Amino acid sequence: MISLFELLRTRRSIRKYLPKAVEQDKIDKITCAALMSPASKRSNPWEFIVVEDKQMLLKLSECRIHGSQMLSDSPLAIVVIADKTKSDVWIEDASIAAIIMQLEAHDLELGSCWVQVYDRDKDENTTAEAYIRELFAIPEQFGVLCILSIGYPNEERKPYETIKLATHKIHSEKF
Repeated sequence: MISLFELLRTRRSIRKYLPKAVEQDKIDKITCAALMSPASKRSNPWEFIVVEDKQMLLKLSECRIHGSQMLSDSPLAIVVIADKTKSDVWIEDASIAAIIMQLEAHDLELGSCWVQVYDRDKDENTTAEAYIRELFAIPEQFGVLCILSIGYPNEERKPYETIKLATHKIHSEKF
């Protein structure tokens, strides 16, 4: 079993995927991991939309001017949303769930990449969030945080070298 430290060291954002579907048991493990994510006051405001349909993935790839195009070649995407009426920290709760899904995907030898939706624009007239909300008929009470692209990697990224980490950003007792 891989240690959490090694999982963190080797997990990198993957934007190129093999044209191979992600098996249902792996999707189930990824989404189950998300449902075990911690949330403020155990409010569990997050919800997840699993997308495998190629036409919908293509539409998702158009949610931003830059940074979402890899979704068109991704075999799987998970849209991370949260009920803003359940928690005043829905962004944090949904972010934790999203990274837990990315770590679970990596543990299953899948690659993933976070596509920011919240506070981003599709174009000069439409926010990425409004675009996604309309695509999936998401009720107004839900905030759309991000989309995770997930698939079998078709690129290699080197693990982090711990010697090169910015340890100067770690402070002891005071800033």
